[in-house]
Amino acid sequence: MTSRFSIRALTMGALLLTVAAPSFAAPCGTGSFEAWLEDFKKEAATKGISASAIQTGLTGVVIDKSVLARDQSQKVFTQSFEEFSGRMVPPRLARGANMLKQYGSVLGRIEQAYGVPGEVLVAIWGLETDYGVNIGKFPTIRALATLAYDCRRTDMFKAELMDALRIVERGDIAPQEMRGAWAGEIGQTQFMPSSYIKFAVDFDGNGRRDLLRSPPDVLASTANFLAGHGWQKGKDWEPGSANFAVIKEWNKSEVYAKTIGSFATQLSRAP
Repeated sequence: MTSRFSIRALTMGALLLTVAAPSFAAPCGTGSFEAWLEDFKKEAATKGISASAIQTGLTGVVIDKSVLARDQSQKVFTQSFEEFSGRMVPPRLARGANMLKQYGSVLGRIEQAYGVPGEVLVAIWGLETDYGVNIGKFPTIRALATLAYDCRRTDMFKAELMDALRIVERGDIAPQEMRGAWAGEIGQTQFMPSSYIKFAVDFDGNGRRDLLRSPPDVLASTANFLAGHGWQKGKDWEPGSANFAVIKEWNKSEVYAKTIGSFATQLSRAP
């Protein structure tokens, strides 16, 4: 994961490291990864995932030690809001204003459908991946399988791996194209597979929920996530507001959430 993803990863890590991994049918971290993966394939089949999705998604998957190294070396994020926002927002502001204009029609339709202003969506888009330029290069299924085999948050990452296979099964992304951040986030605004399954929408009408290549799908899906967590149409997003609490559902970090809000406010004032 690049530095653009590190804040979300650190936030996720800080929260998830407190979750104990209960026992389950395929013991984590014991025996070979290959044996664990075979057990996982059988479990996926019992959960209704098709044999073709299991085969295409999991054939040839190996453990990724670089993912474990990143996961185990996470550090507590200590930058202040002023430091973080001062580093992240100014380089992205001009392009963000251009994106607001370029996708103005789409963003207007998205706001009508979900109630979320374009400025908020473009701010998230810019902070997460520089408007889709840096979505990450880690093979998602391999990363999730590695983290599921590791014993620290086994059940959570097993569930995410199941949902990654469901994304494959419904034809949204082929396994070889499913690449993103080291902790399993996918697409131009970095959805975990579970959020992808729940909130991704086909806004461009091509029959696929494509969060890798379709900005309309990316922006509408992000709006759907926020609306699904209680976004109030027409209300502001200042710290302490109900909509700021929704932004914190996107990222638990107070600094990151405040940076999204500040960026969105600056975009709303851009000429």
